[in-house]
Amino acid sequence: MEFRIIKSPSPGTLDILLKRMGPGVGTEAMCTDAVGLVQGRMIEMICAADIAEKAVGVTVGDIKGSCPQNMIMIAIFGDTSSVESAIGEIKLGLEKGK
Repeated sequence: MEFRIIKSPSPGTLDILLKRMGPGVGTEAMCTDAVGLVQGRMIEMICAADIAEKAVGVTVGDIKGSCPQNMIMIAIFGDTSSVESAIGEIKLGLEKGK
């Protein structure tokens, strides 16, 4: 899995994410201090989304795209410390699950 955090995402970056999330996605998640991006296999991403939302007050969205290796990506929206905590919890939770 790969992890990245974007602190204070630019309007253009948020626009890219919103378009990749598809129609009908509320823009409330876009009013955020940070975005955590996590990419991996589908089974990992479903577990990661569950861990993140249960651990701290973040919103998780599926980022649609096409990847020949069946990798998918989720975006974690929230304040910087919550996004950092969520990613930390994902790393711990998935390590325990191995």
